[in-house]
Amino acid sequence: MLTAIIIDDERKGRLALREKLHDYCPEINLLGEAADGKEGLHLILEQKPDIVFLDIEMPSMNGFEMLHLLPRKDFHLIFTTAYNQYAIKAIRYAAFDYLLKPVDIDELRSAIARVGELQGHTEEKLQVLQQNLDTRPLLGKIAIPTVDGLLFFDINDIVYLEAKSNYTAIHFIDNPSLLASRTLKDFEELLPADMFFRTHHSFIINFRYIKRYIRGEGGRIELENGAYVAVARRKKDELLRKFQ
Repeated sequence: MLTAIIIDDERKGRLALREKLHDYCPEINLLGEAADGKEGLHLILEQKPDIVFLDIEMPSMNGFEMLHLLPRKDFHLIFTTAYNQYAIKAIRYAAFDYLLKPVDIDELRSAIARVGELQGHTEEKLQVLQQNLDTRPLLGKIAIPTVDGLLFFDINDIVYLEAKSNYTAIHFIDNPSLLASRTLKDFEELLPADMFFRTHHSFIINFRYIKRYIRGEGGRIELENGAYVAVARRKKDELLRKFQ
């Protein structure tokens, strides 16, 4: 069993999530609910839950302010939020799970299933999240899940990404390459399109590190670190338009 609490200022939101946890997530033991950040702070310190479902926007004390006051953050954090594209992207950059309201049952179950995979590093992930929220609209830091845990990098240091079955090899300008436990499609959806481009089903490149384009049916790109990546024929025209 995993223990959990819900912190949300909307009574209907708390009720809906409580009922879905009861009906579809029998492995969750709900310890309590809070209607604002102040109540949530006391509830976390008192109950020491495994999971905190936290609404970001709350009156008086929002979710981030509440988290800042906690001396320790040794729980798995799942954000619940209304639609806000920038905040969601920042949350994903920090490798947190989030649930859009109204909460989808399959997404709820998936988020809970990932608790073991993403558990820990809450403090470091929050630092990344806060930094990215403070520097909007830029998203600079990203948390990358690997088989050994989370690693934190500046996206400007990524030269290119390479598909490795259900994993992705990430190649940096000044750091050793690493194998991320995410697909290339996951990174394509996450990384900014004005900075990164999928040239081929196996590669995503960072525009800032392109050295030259070599013509061909699709062609190839030479990158600043000496690597060559293929350009799919169907991607060639789009790539050249971006150069212009």
